[in-house]
Amino acid sequence: MKINPYLNFNGNCREAFEFYAKALGCKVSFMQTYGDSPMANDSSPEMRDKVVHTFLEVNGTVLMGSDCPPDYYEQPQGISITLQVDNAAEAERVFNALAPNGTVTMALEKTFWAERFGMLKDQFGISWMVNYDGGASA
Repeated sequence: MKINPYLNFNGNCREAFEFYAKALGCKVSFMQTYGDSPMANDSSPEMRDKVVHTFLEVNGTVLMGSDCPPDYYEQPQGISITLQVDNAAEAERVFNALAPNGTVTMALEKTFWAERFGMLKDQFGISWMVNYDGGASA
């Protein structure tokens, strides 16, 4: 069994996943629009170029997402995507790559549990935590 986060967006899923792929140093593995899916004829014209399903992979972990029809979208609350990185430099790189046009809620810094830990909400409203524990087990 695996647990994979699935993110819902309000029409900007393509932009978000292209941003995440660049920030995380990977590629979008799959992306399909409503218009290119078997649901094309059942989709409203304004949804046809929106993403029905996409995913990217980072070291065996899959992050998935889609655009919600406007009446179904809810701003995410109470959840964060946590990135456990291998060194302080990678923590700095990833944190800084996700931060543009977002809000840093806790600067990336040394804590009692980690060499580097920081939190931010990215420009798409998704909360992230970046952690490098300095070699201690998670």
